[in-house]
Amino acid sequence: MIFRRNKPVGAEFSSDKQLKQAIKSILGYKPGNIYLYHLAFLHKSATQETNNGIRINNERLEFLGDAILDAVAADYLFKTFPTKDEGFLTEMRSKIVSRVMLNKLSQKMGLDQLIQLDNSSAGTFRSFMGDAFEALIGAMYLDKGYDFTRKTILDRIISRYFNIDELVNQEVNFKSKIIEWAQREKKSTQFMVVDEVGTGYKKQYIVELLVEGEAIARGQDYSIKGAEQNAAEKSWQKINGETIDL
Repeated sequence: MIFRRNKPVGAEFSSDKQLKQAIKSILGYKPGNIYLYHLAFLHKSATQETNNGIRINNERLEFLGDAILDAVAADYLFKTFPTKDEGFLTEMRSKIVSRVMLNKLSQKMGLDQLIQLDNSSAGTFRSFMGDAFEALIGAMYLDKGYDFTRKTILDRIISRYFNIDELVNQEVNFKSKIIEWAQREKKSTQFMVVDEVGTGYKKQYIVELLVEGEAIARGQDYSIKGAEQNAAEKSWQKINGETIDL
């Protein structure tokens, strides 16, 4: 196992035993490598540094968890809606994994009580709860493997916290929100395809949203429409004060 440390990150806010109990209560299983879970709740505002200068926080686990969650959600939706097209599946996946949704989910599950965060930065990083949720998924995957993680997401998260019928009828069109905002603020907007990656069925489009000629967010998806929605959602978060990467 890659992760080894004598004193677990986050020990000052939770002992190993307390964190194991919290994970067991929330997700129904006992963690193996507890360090991964301490790391999952270490926000970048509370970054720690090793003696050799390596900065430690939950961003790498967040990256991994995001990919795992996307895959599980896509698989679940594909099997749940066998007659729906790619556009519908993409929109539903976006609803499930949106920052707004993951922030609320993290709070409902009580994960916000486990996050180690620089309190002075809480107002700046409004997506820290959703980020920690994704990092937790990454930690679970490294600790227990994909099959276990997939089953836990389906049985302990999606089935308990998501009403799929309500999500189907829920309108969350971030592109429309951006256009309405731009009209209200009298600002020009443009969605521009700036690159394509992959070929054939694996080709994805990279779209930037320009506001007054300046790129403020970038989205990537298998369809231009999906990439535009992705870029629009990131832009909407940024406009509303969240700190996000381009």
